[in-house]
Amino acid sequence: MAPGNSGGNDAVIQGARRSEQPHGILIVDDEPAILESLQLTLGSDYRVFPAESGEAGLAILEREDIALIITDQVLPSMSGVEFLERAMEIEPAAIRMMLTGYADIGSLARAINEGRIYRYVSKPWEPDELRLNVKRALEAHDLATENVQLAFALADANARLRAENVYLRREVERKYAFDRLIGSSPAMNRVFEVMEKVAETDATVLIRGETGTGKDLVARAIHYSGPRRDHRFVAQNCAALPDTLLESELFGHVRGAFTGAHVDKKGLFEVAHRGTVFLDEVGETHPGMQVRLLRVLQDGEIRPLGCSETRKVDVRIIAATNRDLLKDAEEGRFREDLYYRLRVVEIELPPLRERRSDIPLLAHRFLDASNRKMGRKLMGFTNAAMDRLVAYHWSGNVRELENEIERIAALAGDAETIGVDMLSEHIRGAAPAVDPRAGDLPRGLTLNASVDGLKRRMILDAIRETGSKTRASELLGIPRQSLQKMMKRLGLKD
Repeated sequence: MAPGNSGGNDAVIQGARRSEQPHGILIVDDEPAILESLQLTLGSDYRVFPAESGEAGLAILEREDIALIITDQVLPSMSGVEFLERAMEIEPAAIRMMLTGYADIGSLARAINEGRIYRYVSKPWEPDELRLNVKRALEAHDLATENVQLAFALADANARLRAENVYLRREVERKYAFDRLIGSSPAMNRVFEVMEKVAETDATVLIRGETGTGKDLVARAIHYSGPRRDHRFVAQNCAALPDTLLESELFGHVRGAFTGAHVDKKGLFEVAHRGTVFLDEVGETHPGMQVRLLRVLQDGEIRPLGCSETRKVDVRIIAATNRDLLKDAEEGRFREDLYYRLRVVEIELPPLRERRSDIPLLAHRFLDASNRKMGRKLMGFTNAAMDRLVAYHWSGNVRELENEIERIAALAGDAETIGVDMLSEHIRGAAPAVDPRAGDLPRGLTLNASVDGLKRRMILDAIRETGSKTRASELLGIPRQSLQKMMKRLGLKD
């Protein structure tokens, strides 16, 4: 158990024990009559411990739970102030009251300052007034005790929160570190080189790539590997919201800025101050939004909706798009000045079909994750199944491959190896994205996959050209029955 947690629990337990019995009051006076009088006045409501000397009072403090100390100003072997100073070393939380039979202003000042007296009571006292003073003193004691308990609990909670934050930050950094981006193909190695160089800078980055290539993952990896890693990373898909809502989401608004704006709201640029804002699908923004984004990039200023004042923000912007923004700028659909502001550094993610040698690595990584998630024991892929995965064109890129592996694991049952029959039908029967006859085979394609791809393409071409399997078999120079068997093995529909 953490020390903070133990201390907080001890304080709570101690406070609970005290609340189970009346408060303890220590009375120190060398006159037995006064001790007896005070016992009669307070004894019915509290546990009263009398002492005729300072030494006897200190001994009681060592063994009893005392909430209030009432002492005479003058004692046989020490003064009341000296006694209270020593008492504070034993029980610092106890409330202190002093009795006096004369008004010595100098002694009174010393008692209040050095003995930290809660109240000064003159002899003789009025019993009802004394009971009220004691009641108020003990209420102050209980409040102080509760505050101590709350302070322990708060310290414990803060310690646990700090530990959790450190853990979560390390988990996030690990999750989005470069090693989470899988690939050893030349195309991905070029991406990694650029990412590594730009991560330690504050340069604005534009990530280009088809849907599903991992633009969001690259943006997070750059942030969590850079100097802003300890601050917020916030992401917004610019195509997901209407213009007005997107403007409010990014720049914030003040109360009454539009119908439904009942309170002020910070935008993501303020939320991510000193961190990173990731603008996905930035090419889908309207001209007005592009002007406002340009101002953030140029001046580091934002103006919430409905507000007349600008605010300074310090954010790094990483943008992503699957569009050709240069072409859009040339055709007037995207501001050219914004385009060049965004592409200080440009990273182009290759589609999966252009880095087929990475497919086996990705497939096995996704399989490991799916096994853990679903409690499966799939060991790997048959050669034929991997050939199909490598040959498929993956229009949805890495995300589509991940979803396919997860689907297979979900439906795998007790299977130990992924065969062709477990793949989706469109993957089993698809021809390679490039024609094996063209001489430009992608790297990573095995001989079997190349041959099967050539067979698929020739069969499909023959059927399209002749309109029937019979004439297609004649064109291909094989019996119709052989063609049917070959189509079934290749996963081609009738």
